[in-house]
Amino acid sequence: MIRLILKACLFLTLLAVAAETRADGPGQKKAIRVLLVGGGESHDFDRWYKQEDVATLQEGGFATVEYTSDPSTILSHLPNIDVLYLANNQPIKDEATRKAIFAFADAGKGLVLAHPALWYNWKDWPEYNQKLVGGGSKGHNKYGPFDVTVTNKKHPVMKGVPATFNLKDELYYLKTDASGSPVEVLATAKAKESDDVFPSVTIVKYPKARIVGIALGHDAESHTIQPYKTLLRNAVKWAAGK
Repeated sequence: MIRLILKACLFLTLLAVAAETRADGPGQKKAIRVLLVGGGESHDFDRWYKQEDVATLQEGGFATVEYTSDPSTILSHLPNIDVLYLANNQPIKDEATRKAIFAFADAGKGLVLAHPALWYNWKDWPEYNQKLVGGGSKGHNKYGPFDVTVTNKKHPVMKGVPATFNLKDELYYLKTDASGSPVEVLATAKAKESDDVFPSVTIVKYPKARIVGIALGHDAESHTIQPYKTLLRNAVKWAAGK
C-alpha cells in the first residue's frame, strides 16, 4: 500500500512538472502577471481598459491580466503580481492599501500609471503624485489631434514606437514636481495650434521601483492604434524587469 501511495505521489509530481514544462518550456517566456485597476469618472474604463488594454496585453500569452474597478481588491492581489497598472481616478481610500502600494514599489516591483492615474486626483494622498508620479496634471486640451514625439529612442519602453505619431486624445498638461521623484521624459506631446510641449511618456526615478507614466488613453483613438499598443506592452515588460 505504501509503495502504491509513493508511486501515485511520484506520478502526480511528474504531471505537475510536465504541465509546468509545457507552460514555460524552452523557447517559451513566462507571462507577466498584471493587475489593471480602472474605474472612476469621465472615461469608459470597461471598454478601453478592461476590454481593449487587457486584450492588448494578453495577446500571444505576453501577460496574464486581472482587471478590477474595486480598489479594495488591490491589497489581496499585490503579493501575486509583477506589475500594478493603475488607470483609475476613483479614490483609493484604504490606508493599508496605500501603504501596500508603496511597499510594492519599495520591493522593486513595477508600476504603469496611465492617463487618469496621472491626474492630481487625491488631495488627501499627496505622496502618490509626489513620489510615484513625480508630478501630475491639473488640466488638458480640449479633446482633439496632437503629435507625440519620442525624445529617447534608445529606452526599451520606446522600442518599435514611431519617432512621431498623431492621435486624438486629451493632451494632458503633465508637469513635474521639483520636490518629487525625478522624472525622465521619453516622449512629449504638442498640439499644432500651441507652442506648449508637455511630457507624454515618462520614467519616474523612484528608488528601486520601475515606474512608467503614460499620459495617453482617453478612448479608441489611442487604445486601438499600434503605437499605443506597442508602448503599453513595452511599458509593462520594462516595469516587470524583463
